[in-house]
Amino acid sequence: MDNSSFEIIVTETETGERLDAFLAARIDGWSRARLQRLIEDRDVLVNAREVKPSYKLRLKDQIEVELTAAPPTEFVPENISLTVVHEDDDVIVVNKPAGMVVHPAAGVSSGTLANALAFHFHQLSTAGGAARPGIVHRLDKGTSGLLVVAKNEAAHENLSDQFRAREVFKSYIALVHGQVEHRRGEIDQPIARDPRNRTRMAIVRGGRTALSLYRNRERFDRFTLLDVELKTGRTHQIRVHLAGLKHPVVGDEVYGGGRDKTVSDPQIRGAIAKLNRQFLHAGQLGFRHPRSEEPMLFSVAPPDELRDLLDLIRSKNEPQDNRIV
Repeated sequence: MDNSSFEIIVTETETGERLDAFLAARIDGWSRARLQRLIEDRDVLVNAREVKPSYKLRLKDQIEVELTAAPPTEFVPENISLTVVHEDDDVIVVNKPAGMVVHPAAGVSSGTLANALAFHFHQLSTAGGAARPGIVHRLDKGTSGLLVVAKNEAAHENLSDQFRAREVFKSYIALVHGQVEHRRGEIDQPIARDPRNRTRMAIVRGGRTALSLYRNRERFDRFTLLDVELKTGRTHQIRVHLAGLKHPVVGDEVYGGGRDKTVSDPQIRGAIAKLNRQFLHAGQLGFRHPRSEEPMLFSVAPPDELRDLLDLIRSKNEPQDNRIV
């Protein structure tokens, strides 16, 4: 069983087994300890829900497994430039560029944020494993913006608890295709692996609860600039939710449905093609400091390539009251 993601349905003879032991007996080359980490990292779900490694299997349980790469035998710190927004004894806040993977995964063993962090900071939490030093949460490779990193185990546990309790404020800037009609709205649609394509996520009945709030920030003839607040943290959540509204994120080749190629203005269409990323930026991040409990809120502007595209789109629109703020 070497696929990166797959499902298992529990049979009568398998009921009562511990989840971690069950998987260790069926997945070659993966230790029980490593599989326990996958379960704790929510890369293993039972009936679309998070469970503990000690979970006892029941008849017809649906186990969904995503095999993220085991830590490399030698994790090498790399001198990769980082933009540090904040640092103290417990946390680091960085502004991740688009194109950078957060930590080693299948097919990616170097050039990640984790490699860079290990080089620049001698003290980082090891709670996420050897190949995820300090990593508490993730952003997609094609998404830029703010990430908080834990310097020690106490900070890691505290921040992880805040994420689980949905107490962390996460706000993104997204440019989408089409004119979004409402000034504000919410998307409350469950997300799970797409049953027709296991490499994608989709809105699926019975999937994991996912809630996104959006605010119409600026509207153009064929695009809308949104602020999107994540209340949950599902894989590809914003991209899936906005595509479900028929307003996919500009530059999103996975969920965009080819909309980028239908843009009528050749200059804008060419600029989108050159982005080589989706127009999604984690612009604000708020949490309680893990030691002092002081509320902290960080903001970073979108990178130049996103601002340049916005300026081009604005220049192509007739002057109008399109600013919704």
